[in-house]
Amino acid sequence: MAAVLVGLALVFCAGIVVAGLSPVRSVVGGGPPGEYVSNGQMIYFTGRNELGERIAFEGGPMWLYAHGGGCAACHGPDGRGGAPVMMVAEIPGDIRYSHLTEEEHEEGEEHPPYTDELIKRAVTLGLNPAGEPLDLAMPRWRMYEGDLDDLILFLKTLNGEQG
Repeated sequence: MAAVLVGLALVFCAGIVVAGLSPVRSVVGGGPPGEYVSNGQMIYFTGRNELGERIAFEGGPMWLYAHGGGCAACHGPDGRGGAPVMMVAEIPGDIRYSHLTEEEHEEGEEHPPYTDELIKRAVTLGLNPAGEPLDLAMPRWRMYEGDLDDLILFLKTLNGEQG
């Protein structure tokens, strides 16, 4: 009986790979562009923009190269982070806009608050507001300026804020 269940699980996983789907993408909300309210939301959940282009990146967890995904894959659907991520030693931080831009930070986060420009720098260059490198688990995304703006607008909605 156990052998049959293992066999069925392997067939299911092989079917996912052959179909071009990935367990990571399905968990983080991957799917056709029509499922997302905004370009920023699509980027956050899938790592693709409204044109359907996969956004290039450097660094980050190895599974991201194979399976794709966006910010939600590590920081969660609500942006709060705080949960371990497969094959990543660092616990992802809270990336909700209100948290990033507040004056007070948690112990060990000794830097000024983020601004929109500093958020863009963190996303693309992997630097915190003090200019110190973020953990290498944070991908360095190569994004168009408009996509960065849309992503920041979406981060603001994670708190019910409007930008």
